[in-house]
Amino acid sequence: MPEGLLGGCHVADLSTLFAGPFAAMMLGDHGADVVKVEHPRGDDLHHWGRMKDDQPLFFKMVNRNKRLVAVDLHQADGQEVVRRLVADADVLISNFRPGRLAAWGLGWPTLHRLNPRLVLAEVTGFGQTGPYSRLPGFGTLAESVSGFAAMTGPPDTDPVLPPFGLADGVAGIAAAFAVTAALWDRERTGVGVQIDTALYEPLMSVVGSHILEFDQLGTLQPRMGNAVPQIAPRNTYRTADGQWIALSGAAQSVAGRLLRLVGGEKAMRDPRFATNADRIENRVALDGLISGWVGSHSRAEVLERMREADVAVAPVYDASDILQDEHFLARGSIVEIDDDDLGRIRMQGPFPKVPQNPGSVRNAARGAIGADTEAVLRELGYSRPDVDRLAASGVIARGTHGAETCG
Repeated sequence: MPEGLLGGCHVADLSTLFAGPFAAMMLGDHGADVVKVEHPRGDDLHHWGRMKDDQPLFFKMVNRNKRLVAVDLHQADGQEVVRRLVADADVLISNFRPGRLAAWGLGWPTLHRLNPRLVLAEVTGFGQTGPYSRLPGFGTLAESVSGFAAMTGPPDTDPVLPPFGLADGVAGIAAAFAVTAALWDRERTGVGVQIDTALYEPLMSVVGSHILEFDQLGTLQPRMGNAVPQIAPRNTYRTADGQWIALSGAAQSVAGRLLRLVGGEKAMRDPRFATNADRIENRVALDGLISGWVGSHSRAEVLERMREADVAVAPVYDASDILQDEHFLARGSIVEIDDDDLGRIRMQGPFPKVPQNPGSVRNAARGAIGADTEAVLRELGYSRPDVDRLAASGVIARGTHGAETCG
């Protein structure tokens, strides 16, 4: 059996930065053969985030389980390389603005004629249709227009954006799901489809019912810090040793067990905390009760006693905590692999888990641009002199290190 659910599936990843590459990474984690195509100068992600020994760590993670090819799509010979690549591919992932692929002779009608079974997944800021479709779009904009920023942050403060690519990550997961659905559809119809994912749409759905609530009630969700309108308690709390825990009383039974632990029978009988609606109305008093109890115990004590009481609680972790957690290590949430550039490295493992045919992290991305260009082009039928000619003319790069440029 091929390794992973998508073993034998061939994916061409033309996308840059995060959302599209994250979708392709998920497919690769579950066994797909992914070829990442980037400009000979390199994907901008080579220059994002922290480096070690000139190796871009963000790029190395997001482009794991991929072979790296560097091709200039602005040149006719580069476009021909991609046409050969997609002729036998199952999936093509792109995040160029509408019209760009067509300008390169790689639009959907052309690709569909070339390979009727191809699934084209396009992830763009505002989608392929509508008045905003040709505007530049990044995750920051999606986090703004989706309603996320407007409801995030403490009360009476500026809207808050996440400190990571939330919209890109959610859109990448959505695109990967759509690809697998399209591959299932292809089994029935024999032909591929075009998938149109706008960065903002998955996040707009994930943030919940605020649009329906405004439509029906005329209410807007305010910024509430760590709280949410639907339940109480839900917050983070500082422990006696200066650590933090988070907890949720989303179920009445859980809230009851929490109240008994932190306030005894008196808290259990307090009418302010009797129902979820009561707890929401008296959120400040409830948080004060919980904070007082949590603040008088160490984090280890809080976790032990709350877990013994079957309360939903977790520590607030940073990366140093994550790498030591026995549960994450046992489940493969964190994996350790050999990397050609950095030796032994640890990063997040594949998800979801499929015990019968699990995914894996077979390799992290190499930092050299076009590390696999020659091998992939030879597979596509290019002779060694052909490859040398393309390299000499700047159409391809073979294992170079690019320089950041705005040109």
